[in-house]
Amino acid sequence: MGGLTGSMDSNKTMDGTYLGRSGLKVSGFAFGTMTFGREADEQASHKMLDLFAEHGGNFIDTADAYGNGTADEVFARWLADKNRDDFVIASKVRFPTGPGMNDVGLSRKHIIASAEASLRRLGTDHLDLLQIHCWDRGTPIEETLSTLDQLVRDGKVRYLGSSNLRGWQLQKMVETSRRLGLEAFVSHQPQYNLLSRHTEWEVLEVCAAEGLGVVPWAPLRGGWLSGRYRPDMDGPPEGSRIKTAEEKGWSETWARYANDHTWSILAELDRVAAIHDTTPAAVAIAWVAQHPVVTAPILGASRFEQLEGNLAAINVELTDEDVQALNRVSDVEGSYPYDDFIDSAQTGR
Repeated sequence: MGGLTGSMDSNKTMDGTYLGRSGLKVSGFAFGTMTFGREADEQASHKMLDLFAEHGGNFIDTADAYGNGTADEVFARWLADKNRDDFVIASKVRFPTGPGMNDVGLSRKHIIASAEASLRRLGTDHLDLLQIHCWDRGTPIEETLSTLDQLVRDGKVRYLGSSNLRGWQLQKMVETSRRLGLEAFVSHQPQYNLLSRHTEWEVLEVCAAEGLGVVPWAPLRGGWLSGRYRPDMDGPPEGSRIKTAEEKGWSETWARYANDHTWSILAELDRVAAIHDTTPAAVAIAWVAQHPVVTAPILGASRFEQLEGNLAAINVELTDEDVQALNRVSDVEGSYPYDDFIDSAQTGR
C-alpha cells in the first residue's frame, strides 16, 4: 500500500530547516544519544558529537530514560565548554526513571520531576524541545497537556512534541491542545524506515495535515538496512545490534526480519548505492530524509566509524526513480481499512 509520495526534489542537508510550523531552526539530521554510556563510552560519545557538530549538526536528541540519565550526563560534559545556544536540545518523558510508583507516566508529578531532573543533568536552564515518549493510558491528556503548557510558560521548555503515538492518539493530542488553548506540539518522532512503512498510513498523514515536523528514529532499523546482514548468514554476528536485540528482547530480531522482504529491500539498496557510489546505509537514510514530510532523521551510532558512514547520507540525492524503486520493493499491503478499496473510494468520484 502506497503512503505519502510527492516530489523528492531536494535532499535534507545540515543547513537549517524549520521544525514544523515553529520558528525553531534545526539541522537536517539529528543525533541521538541513546548509546551514550552504554554501547559507546564517554570518549567515543564525545568524539562522535565533535564529528556531528563539525558537519553542521545542531539538533541533539536525548531522553530521561536513556541509561536512566547517564546519556544526559555524558552529553552535558561535552556541552560544558560549548556555546549552549548553538544547539537544539530535545528530551523526552514517559518511561520509568526510578522504582517509585510515580516515577513513570505522563502525570503532572512525573513530567515536572523528570523535566527538572533533565535540566540538572544537562546543566542548562531550559530544554528546547520536550516530547512525550509514548502514550499513557492512565493519565488524562488534559493533565499532561496543561503540565507541558505550564513548563513552556515557566521558561523551562521552549517547544513541545511527541513520539511513538498512533495516528488517533496524535490527532487527539493536537485537537485537545487546540480546544483548550494550550501550547501546541510542533513535532512528532516516530519510527520510520524502509522496513517500517506502516508509519505512513496514519501517523505521517496527521503530521502533514497538522504541520508537525517529523523527526524519525531508527532510519536503519537497528542496523538491518546497513548492508551488514545478508541472506547467506545463519544468524547475527556476536556483538552485533541484532544479536543484542535477541538477548534483550528488543524488536529488531533475526527471526522477525531475516526474510525475503528484507533481502529484497537490501538488494535494491545495493543497486541504488552502486549508482551513487555510496553505501546501502547512506541510501536508506537518504530515502527517509527525502520524504516530503520529514524534517530531520535521527542518526544513532555506537562507534565513530558508524556515524561517519551514516553522515555520508548528507551528500546523497536520490532521484525520483530511485525513490520509486525503493518504495515498490519495500511496500507493505494493508488490510481493511488500509487497502486499495478504501484508497479508490476516497479518490473516486
